[in-house]
Amino acid sequence: MIITKKALSVLIAVAVLINVNGCALVAVGAAGALTAKVAKDRRTVGTQLDDQTAEGQVAYQWSKSDALKKHSHLQIDVYNGVALITGQAPSQTLIDEAVTAVEKVAYITKVHNQIRLKMPIDAGAQATDIWLASKVKTQLVADERVPSLQVKVIVQDSEVFLMGRVSNQEGTYAVEIARNVSGVNRVIRAFEIM
Repeated sequence: MIITKKALSVLIAVAVLINVNGCALVAVGAAGALTAKVAKDRRTVGTQLDDQTAEGQVAYQWSKSDALKKHSHLQIDVYNGVALITGQAPSQTLIDEAVTAVEKVAYITKVHNQIRLKMPIDAGAQATDIWLASKVKTQLVADERVPSLQVKVIVQDSEVFLMGRVSNQEGTYAVEIARNVSGVNRVIRAFEIM
């Protein structure tokens, strides 16, 4: 299964908007929150859009491969032109195919390949990952030493990947906080140090 964080977020937002009374109020609140996040991001608005476009281009390339769709669980996250590929695939051939597709996107300047050579995780493990991500994000927001809006949290099979544009000290704090969240097996830094 190929998934992008942005696509999943959009689908969830649409489902909420369709099923919640007062849709206009929800939409206005969501738009306000999104505007605040965009404004406080250390990337330019253009770079944020380019990152999202690159994620979509990669997801499209992956979707053209029946083998990747059927036998792997992949996620792409792009931050400031740097791609982080996470997930699982049962063969090195599939991993290589996924990485090659990412490298074809001209906008991407660097690729962190963190695909694990193993069978894709099941829905229960994916649900645990969502829960872990929310716990890590909550802890980051609660700690004033970390600019939480600058840190992107990705969780795959209880491994936490941290991306963003931070100082070395901010990155160190973020990693330490994530390491101490119950259920986290490992923390991997993929920060751009300012």
